[in-house]
Amino acid sequence: MNKICIVRVGQGKNTTLSHLYISGIFCAYLLEDRLSSIKIAGETCIPEGVYELQLNTTAGMNRRYAKRFLLFHRGMLEIVGISGFRLVFIHIGNFHQDTKGCPLTGHYWDFKNGDYEVSQSELSYLKVYQALFKALQNGIHQIVVVNKIRKGASDHAA
Repeated sequence: MNKICIVRVGQGKNTTLSHLYISGIFCAYLLEDRLSSIKIAGETCIPEGVYELQLNTTAGMNRRYAKRFLLFHRGMLEIVGISGFRLVFIHIGNFHQDTKGCPLTGHYWDFKNGDYEVSQSELSYLKVYQALFKALQNGIHQIVVVNKIRKGASDHAA
């Protein structure tokens, strides 16, 4: 079970709550934009599918994160192979407005005014980055994205 998996578990008006698993072990919550059958830049999450995870060392965001996380940053965690899209990074942020179509890391989640948000994103990112970097070093490059959202759930529990 050596794979990276994003499992979507909750849907808000504009947001999707996901779980990130690395080799079958829960690692973090992820906040994404809303679900859609097609990807719309900055508005919807990544479609279900199998993609590649790579380090991007050339994007502008990489320079900002390299300064911020000087001791361990080796490139942005980029999900590649999304038809018509590039520069989709796993990064820090807490709210829908922060996603811009990318998954945001969170230590925990909340449901407010019909949408999800995540908390302690930077703390979570530190853990996620190091775990995903290690997975990449161990030859695990595939990332599987699946929707497991219960229809009609009223408790918003993840």
